[in-house]
Amino acid sequence: MVMFETLRDDYVRHGRSLTEPAFVSLAVYRYGRWALGLKNPGARWLAGKLYALMKTLILNVTKVWIPPQVRLGRDFHIIHAEGSLSIHPDVVIGDRCGVMHNVTIGTNMGPGAPVIGDDVFIGVNSCVLGPITIGDRVRIGANTAVTTNVPPDSVVIGSPAKIYPSLPIFAAKKKAPAHE
Repeated sequence: MVMFETLRDDYVRHGRSLTEPAFVSLAVYRYGRWALGLKNPGARWLAGKLYALMKTLILNVTKVWIPPQVRLGRDFHIIHAEGSLSIHPDVVIGDRCGVMHNVTIGTNMGPGAPVIGDDVFIGVNSCVLGPITIGDRVRIGANTAVTTNVPPDSVVIGSPAKIYPSLPIFAAKKKAPAHE
């Protein structure tokens, strides 16, 4: 039942369209994740073959590659499925992460994969590579290549990435006294 609730939430978050590539890709991911967790070896094998067929037919069209081994938090949002999205199987992504198109998270060039915190935004054409940790509430700008750990509440821009503790407007709000 939890899978159906999650699929319903994905459907709503991605525009209430069964043909939306982001929703379709997430549905295939969720099915693959469910199939991977089946206890019965025969059922797991059969469900795995159906997943492989869906992956071949659908994901080659949408260009959104989320292996079933990836651990996605709640409310994962593919903001635009206009280009590609590629995620390494060992990646862990927290709750309420938003990802634009043409993003790569993880690489097969070495051991380890990124661990991404909650409330993270990853901009278009960005790469998050290597065994790194991205803290909570981080904003990764467009065209950014991140290869080092990023502390929480940071903004990351550029290639190579430059980390800013927070935007001045957010820092001012943190320091401002509460209105009574």
